[in-house]
Amino acid sequence: MTSSFSTNEYLYGLNPVFEAIRAGRRKFIRAYINQSLSNNKRIEKLVNLCKQNNIPVEPVDKGKLIQLCNSRDNQGVVLYCSHYPYISFEKTLESDRILLIDNVEDPHNVGAILRSAEIFGFKNVLLPRRGVPDVYPSVVKVSAGAAEFMNITKEHFANSYAKKAKEAGYSIVVLDGKGNVTIDDLPEESTKKILLVIGGENKSVGQFIINMADYIVKINQYGKINSLNASVAAGVAMYALSAK
Repeated sequence: MTSSFSTNEYLYGLNPVFEAIRAGRRKFIRAYINQSLSNNKRIEKLVNLCKQNNIPVEPVDKGKLIQLCNSRDNQGVVLYCSHYPYISFEKTLESDRILLIDNVEDPHNVGAILRSAEIFGFKNVLLPRRGVPDVYPSVVKVSAGAAEFMNITKEHFANSYAKKAKEAGYSIVVLDGKGNVTIDDLPEESTKKILLVIGGENKSVGQFIINMADYIVKINQYGKINSLNASVAAGVAMYALSAK
Protein backbone atom coordinates (compact mmCIF):
# COMPACT_ATOMS: atom_id res chain seq x y z
CA MET A 1 0.00 0.00 0.00
CA THR A 2 1.29 3.45 -0.90
CA SER A 3 2.23 5.81 1.90
CA SER A 4 1.88 9.00 -0.12
CA PHE A 5 -0.31 11.34 1.89
CA SER A 6 -0.02 14.01 -0.80
CA THR A 7 -2.19 12.06 -3.22
CA ASN A 8 -4.40 9.92 -0.97
CA GLU A 9 -6.68 10.28 2.04
CA TYR A 10 -8.95 8.32 4.37
CA LEU A 11 -12.65 8.68 3.61
CA TYR A 12 -14.95 7.51 6.40
CA GLY A 13 -18.60 6.78 7.11
CA LEU A 14 -20.99 4.34 5.44
CA ASN A 15 -22.74 6.73 3.06
CA PRO A 16 -19.57 8.54 1.94
CA VAL A 17 -17.79 5.27 1.23
CA PHE A 18 -20.79 3.74 -0.54
CA GLU A 19 -21.30 6.83 -2.69
CA ALA A 20 -17.61 7.25 -3.49
CA ILE A 21 -17.46 3.71 -4.81
CA ARG A 22 -20.74 4.10 -6.70
CA ALA A 23 -19.54 7.35 -8.28
CA GLY A 24 -16.29 5.69 -9.31
CA ARG A 25 -14.35 8.94 -9.65
CA ARG A 26 -11.53 8.16 -7.21
CA LYS A 27 -8.75 5.61 -7.11
CA PHE A 28 -9.54 3.06 -4.38
CA ILE A 29 -6.68 1.39 -2.55
CA ARG A 30 -8.12 -0.43 0.47
CA ALA A 31 -11.23 -0.54 2.65
CA TYR A 32 -10.93 -1.08 6.40
CA ILE A 33 -13.91 -2.60 8.19
CA ASN A 34 -14.60 -2.90 11.91
CA GLN A 35 -14.18 -6.62 12.47
CA SER A 36 -16.79 -6.68 15.22
CA LEU A 37 -19.44 -5.49 12.74
CA SER A 38 -18.86 -8.19 10.13
CA ASN A 39 -22.44 -9.47 10.52
CA ASN A 40 -24.00 -6.04 10.14
CA LYS A 41 -26.20 -6.00 7.02
CA ARG A 42 -24.96 -2.63 5.74
CA ILE A 43 -21.35 -3.62 6.32
CA GLU A 44 -21.96 -6.89 4.47
CA LYS A 45 -23.45 -4.93 1.58
CA LEU A 46 -20.41 -2.64 1.54
CA VAL A 47 -17.99 -5.56 1.57
CA ASN A 48 -19.81 -7.08 -1.42
CA LEU A 49 -19.62 -3.74 -3.25
CA CYS A 50 -15.89 -3.60 -2.56
CA LYS A 51 -15.42 -7.10 -3.95
CA GLN A 52 -17.39 -6.20 -7.08
CA ASN A 53 -15.01 -3.28 -7.61
CA ASN A 54 -11.84 -5.22 -6.76
CA ILE A 55 -11.14 -3.18 -3.63
CA PRO A 56 -9.19 -5.13 -0.96
CA VAL A 57 -11.01 -5.31 2.39
CA GLU A 58 -9.13 -5.56 5.68
CA PRO A 59 -10.92 -6.27 8.99
CA VAL A 60 -9.45 -4.19 11.83
CA ASP A 61 -10.40 -3.19 15.35
CA LYS A 62 -12.23 0.00 16.30
CA GLY A 63 -9.09 1.73 17.50
CA LYS A 64 -7.35 1.23 14.16
CA LEU A 65 -10.25 2.88 12.33
CA ILE A 66 -10.11 5.91 14.64
CA GLN A 67 -6.35 6.11 14.14
CA LEU A 68 -6.69 6.02 10.34
CA CYS A 69 -9.35 8.70 9.89
CA ASN A 70 -8.96 10.62 13.16
CA SER A 71 -12.69 10.40 13.83
CA ARG A 72 -14.91 8.26 16.04
CA ASP A 73 -17.80 9.00 13.68
CA ASN A 74 -16.64 6.46 11.11
CA GLN A 75 -19.57 4.01 11.43
CA GLY A 76 -17.15 1.10 11.20
CA VAL A 77 -15.65 1.79 7.78
CA VAL A 78 -12.70 3.73 6.37
CA LEU A 79 -11.69 3.85 2.72
CA TYR A 80 -8.13 4.67 1.67
CA CYS A 81 -8.44 6.45 -1.66
CA SER A 82 -7.28 9.35 -3.81
CA HIS A 83 -8.19 12.92 -2.95
CA TYR A 84 -11.42 14.54 -4.09
CA PRO A 85 -11.51 14.90 -7.91
CA TYR A 86 -11.98 18.61 -8.57
CA ILE A 87 -12.89 19.73 -12.08
CA SER A 88 -11.98 22.83 -14.07
CA PHE A 89 -13.94 26.05 -13.70
CA GLU A 90 -14.67 26.03 -17.43
CA LYS A 91 -16.44 22.68 -17.00
CA THR A 92 -18.88 24.16 -14.47
CA LEU A 93 -19.96 26.75 -17.04
CA GLU A 94 -21.69 23.96 -18.97
CA SER A 95 -24.51 24.17 -16.41
CA ASP A 96 -27.21 26.84 -16.19
CA ARG A 97 -27.19 26.69 -12.39
CA ILE A 98 -24.01 27.22 -10.43
CA LEU A 99 -23.46 27.70 -6.70
CA LEU A 100 -20.66 29.86 -5.29
CA ILE A 101 -19.90 29.34 -1.60
CA ASP A 102 -18.18 32.45 -0.21
CA ASN A 103 -16.74 32.94 3.28
CA VAL A 104 -18.27 29.77 4.75
CA GLU A 105 -15.45 28.60 6.99
CA ASP A 106 -17.15 25.75 8.86
CA PRO A 107 -16.62 22.35 7.13
CA HIS A 108 -19.90 21.13 8.62
CA ASN A 109 -21.83 23.96 6.95
CA VAL A 110 -20.06 23.37 3.63
CA GLY A 111 -20.96 19.68 3.74
CA ALA A 112 -24.58 20.45 4.58
CA ILE A 113 -24.79 22.98 1.73
CA LEU A 114 -23.38 20.44 -0.72
CA ARG A 115 -25.95 17.88 0.38
CA SER A 116 -28.80 20.30 -0.39
CA ALA A 117 -27.13 21.46 -3.60
CA GLU A 118 -27.03 17.94 -5.01
CA ILE A 119 -30.70 17.40 -4.18
CA PHE A 120 -31.94 20.68 -5.67
CA GLY A 121 -29.95 20.60 -8.89
CA PHE A 122 -27.01 22.89 -8.11
CA LYS A 123 -24.46 20.20 -8.88
CA ASN A 124 -21.82 22.62 -10.16
CA VAL A 125 -20.13 24.34 -7.23
CA LEU A 126 -17.40 26.96 -6.99
CA LEU A 127 -15.18 26.94 -3.91
CA PRO A 128 -12.81 29.92 -3.58
CA ARG A 129 -9.13 29.30 -3.05
CA ARG A 130 -9.37 31.17 0.25
CA GLY A 131 -12.00 31.37 2.98
CA VAL A 132 -13.75 28.03 2.35
CA PRO A 133 -12.51 24.52 3.30
CA ASP A 134 -11.45 21.98 0.71
CA VAL A 135 -13.68 18.95 0.15
CA TYR A 136 -12.12 17.10 3.08
CA PRO A 137 -13.37 13.69 4.23
CA SER A 138 -15.25 15.50 7.02
CA VAL A 139 -17.07 17.60 4.41
CA VAL A 140 -17.95 14.51 2.38
CA LYS A 141 -19.20 12.85 5.58
CA VAL A 142 -21.61 15.69 6.38
CA SER A 143 -22.77 15.76 2.75
CA ALA A 144 -23.76 12.08 3.20
CA GLY A 145 -21.65 11.30 0.14
CA ALA A 146 -23.49 13.75 -2.12
CA ALA A 147 -20.22 15.54 -2.90
CA GLU A 148 -19.04 12.46 -4.80
CA PHE A 149 -21.61 13.12 -7.54
CA MET A 150 -20.98 16.84 -7.85
CA ASN A 151 -18.80 18.98 -10.10
CA ILE A 152 -16.70 21.11 -7.76
CA THR A 153 -13.84 23.40 -8.64
CA LYS A 154 -11.36 25.28 -6.46
CA GLU A 155 -9.34 27.26 -8.99
CA HIS A 156 -9.98 30.97 -8.40
CA PHE A 157 -10.85 33.53 -5.75
CA ALA A 158 -14.53 34.31 -5.20
CA ASN A 159 -14.40 37.69 -6.97
CA SER A 160 -12.82 36.13 -10.03
CA TYR A 161 -15.50 33.44 -10.22
CA ALA A 162 -18.27 36.03 -10.10
CA LYS A 163 -16.62 38.26 -12.69
CA LYS A 164 -16.04 35.38 -15.12
CA ALA A 165 -19.59 34.03 -14.60
CA LYS A 166 -21.09 37.45 -15.32
CA GLU A 167 -19.01 37.70 -18.50
CA ALA A 168 -20.41 34.29 -19.47
CA GLY A 169 -23.98 35.57 -19.20
CA TYR A 170 -25.01 34.44 -15.72
CA SER A 171 -27.29 36.47 -13.47
CA ILE A 172 -25.50 36.98 -10.16
CA VAL A 173 -27.92 36.35 -7.30
CA VAL A 174 -26.60 36.96 -3.79
CA LEU A 175 -28.44 35.59 -0.77
CA ASP A 176 -28.37 38.16 2.02
CA GLY A 177 -30.68 38.90 4.94
CA LYS A 178 -30.70 42.57 3.95
CA GLY A 179 -31.71 41.87 0.36
CA ASN A 180 -34.10 44.22 -1.42
CA VAL A 181 -36.20 41.48 -3.04
CA THR A 182 -37.46 38.14 -1.78
CA ILE A 183 -36.26 35.05 -3.55
CA ASP A 184 -39.84 34.17 -4.47
CA ASP A 185 -40.20 37.48 -6.34
CA LEU A 186 -37.21 37.05 -8.63
CA PRO A 187 -38.18 37.61 -12.28
CA GLU A 188 -38.41 34.28 -14.07
CA GLU A 189 -36.06 35.39 -16.85
CA SER A 190 -33.32 36.05 -14.26
CA THR A 191 -33.24 32.42 -13.16
CA LYS A 192 -32.58 30.81 -16.53
CA LYS A 193 -28.80 31.10 -16.15
CA ILE A 194 -27.87 31.79 -12.57
CA LEU A 195 -24.89 31.99 -10.23
CA LEU A 196 -26.24 31.78 -6.69
CA VAL A 197 -23.82 33.13 -4.07
CA ILE A 198 -24.07 31.99 -0.46
CA GLY A 199 -22.12 33.70 2.33
CA GLY A 200 -21.15 32.65 5.84
CA GLU A 201 -22.78 33.50 9.14
CA ASN A 202 -19.85 35.43 10.57
CA LYS A 203 -18.67 36.91 7.30
CA SER A 204 -21.17 37.33 4.49
CA VAL A 205 -20.65 37.59 0.74
CA GLY A 206 -17.80 39.94 -0.17
CA GLN A 207 -18.59 43.54 -1.08
CA PHE A 208 -17.13 43.25 -4.59
CA ILE A 209 -19.65 40.53 -5.46
CA ILE A 210 -22.51 42.41 -3.79
CA ASN A 211 -21.69 45.47 -5.88
CA MET A 212 -21.82 43.50 -9.13
CA ALA A 213 -24.86 41.41 -8.21
CA ASP A 214 -27.94 41.55 -10.41
CA TYR A 215 -30.15 40.69 -7.43
CA ILE A 216 -29.60 40.68 -3.68
CA VAL A 217 -32.32 38.43 -2.33
CA LYS A 218 -33.63 37.55 1.08
CA ILE A 219 -35.82 34.80 2.50
CA ASN A 220 -39.05 35.81 4.16
CA GLN A 221 -38.91 35.05 7.87
CA TYR A 222 -41.81 34.99 10.30
CA GLY A 223 -40.15 34.05 13.58
CA LYS A 224 -38.51 36.12 16.31
CA ILE A 225 -34.84 35.29 15.70
CA ASN A 226 -32.83 37.31 13.23
CA SER A 227 -31.20 34.80 10.91
CA LEU A 228 -31.06 31.28 9.54
CA ASN A 229 -28.06 28.98 9.71
CA ALA A 230 -26.02 29.38 6.49
CA SER A 231 -26.65 25.82 5.33
CA VAL A 232 -30.38 26.01 6.07
CA ALA A 233 -30.69 29.33 4.25
CA ALA A 234 -28.81 27.88 1.29
CA GLY A 235 -31.15 24.89 1.18
CA VAL A 236 -34.26 27.08 1.27
CA ALA A 237 -32.89 29.30 -1.50
CA MET A 238 -31.94 26.41 -3.77
CA TYR A 239 -35.32 24.78 -3.24
CA ALA A 240 -37.11 28.03 -4.14
CA LEU A 241 -35.01 28.44 -7.27
CA SER A 242 -35.46 24.82 -8.32
CA ALA A 243 -39.20 25.44 -8.55
CA LYS A 244 -38.75 28.33 -11.03
